[in-house]
Amino acid sequence: MKVLLINGSPNEAGCTFTALSEAARILEEEGIETEMFQLGKKPIRGCIGCGGCVNKGRCVFDDDAVNRAIEKAEGADGYIIGSPVYFASANGALIALLDRMFYAAGKCFVYKPAAAVVSARRAGTTASIDEINKYFSIRNMPVVSSKYWTMVHGNTPEEVKQDLEGMQIMRTLGRNMAWMLKCIEAGKKAGIDAPEAETPVKTNFIR
Repeated sequence: MKVLLINGSPNEAGCTFTALSEAARILEEEGIETEMFQLGKKPIRGCIGCGGCVNKGRCVFDDDAVNRAIEKAEGADGYIIGSPVYFASANGALIALLDRMFYAAGKCFVYKPAAAVVSARRAGTTASIDEINKYFSIRNMPVVSSKYWTMVHGNTPEEVKQDLEGMQIMRTLGRNMAWMLKCIEAGKKAGIDAPEAETPVKTNFIR
């Protein structure tokens, strides 16, 4: 079993990385393989709604991190997506990536557990968690929680490590993710299949 952690910060070893790393450490202790995908500082274009990705599983634009992230996501059994808080919301580059990932390759996420993690100096955390969680709720994904909202506070990695409650929340998240993955695996071995999907129905409100 493997969890893909996406660090949605442009800073490779900053506050968001510190939070994700604590969850990853626990997952590894629980026997779950982890991989960190770093968003980086290069531009990520937004979705233009062209529909060119339909049934392809890849975005038609192959000049940024999106298709590389999709390749990593396809091999994962669970996901933790982390973001710094910028102007009371998640990093815009991460949102651009998630828009295109979940539209182009949505099928690879179905029924796989996921969690959102955010880091902030002070505020905007719960709004950012809600923002990321919406991607999971549109793809039939179980959302993994912790003992409190999955956030850390601090302006530097050193300050994040001093957020003892936040670090405990990350450890609890790691254990909860490992537990859910193991439960899903045990269910599969017991012959419990994922729910059978109905034929999609779309209702347009302007006719």
